[in-house]
Amino acid sequence: MGRTLPRTVVVHEAPGAGRLAAAIEERLPDIRVGTLQPDDLEPTDLDDVRVLVTFEPPRDLGVPEVSPRWIHALTAGVDGYDIGGLRERGVVLTNASGVGAEPVAEQVLGYLLTFERRLHRAVRQQVEGEWDWFGGRELRDETVGIVGVGAIGGRVAELLDAVGAETLGLSRHPASMHPAVDEAYGTGDLTTLLERSDYVVLTCPLTDETRGLVGASELARMRDHAVLVNVGRGGLVDQDALVAALREGTIRGAALDVFEREPLPTDSPLWERSDVVLTPHNAGSTPNYWRRNADLFARNYRRFVAGDLDDLVNRVV
Repeated sequence: MGRTLPRTVVVHEAPGAGRLAAAIEERLPDIRVGTLQPDDLEPTDLDDVRVLVTFEPPRDLGVPEVSPRWIHALTAGVDGYDIGGLRERGVVLTNASGVGAEPVAEQVLGYLLTFERRLHRAVRQQVEGEWDWFGGRELRDETVGIVGVGAIGGRVAELLDAVGAETLGLSRHPASMHPAVDEAYGTGDLTTLLERSDYVVLTCPLTDETRGLVGASELARMRDHAVLVNVGRGGLVDQDALVAALREGTIRGAALDVFEREPLPTDSPLWERSDVVLTPHNAGSTPNYWRRNADLFARNYRRFVAGDLDDLVNRVV
């Protein structure tokens, strides 16, 4: 690749930063990847960095203006990044869309089976030492609406296709919907999807258009036996409206991996509800996370060095 390769740095507070750096160097033996911890980061540490790999936007690292020509976000969501500012400064931004598709989709399937087979009730009874028989349902009899059919939503549809459930998919481009989806809807058809679905799964990104996508009026459109699943971003759902809908029995339950505030405050009424399954934003966790990110980064790095910026995978800016 030549001798003037751009300096690359991974900024992350977790031990995985070292594993990711090593995995990148294994795939790109001509470069050396530095690692920096956010707590010890000084603005000058990034002065000569041209490629930044990070979980957090630069300003969240205490560096409002940075020199990198390319930032690779280790997350699919990039709602925290100053997209306009990056575009003005000519900084390329890519994300990790697709890297977590498999674990997130499997977690969604787990949520649905939990409610169908009422496993959350079984766990509570086990903790209490109770033997109280109850019946379950079959997922193949249900209709699942997927809001945002990208890499994650598409994989959810594939898993549900194997189970035999009917899937409705909503995206900005319904004409090119994932083939595993049974019926395609455009963004203007959210109400129809809500009214038809036994489960509503949110896998879309958080944008100005999707913030507060599901509020009181949308929850009122859902079936009273329906369950809301959110593995996208907490800001997609009006959390107060969701609590009210659960209390009033407007919907049957919710499975949530993301929240308006994280960690979820200890005084949130969601903690106490038996009709809610909470997970600590871990749907994307997998032992394969760093390997997949390294594969994606290496592929893009070769294109970046070659000047093929239009061919970068998952380019946002």
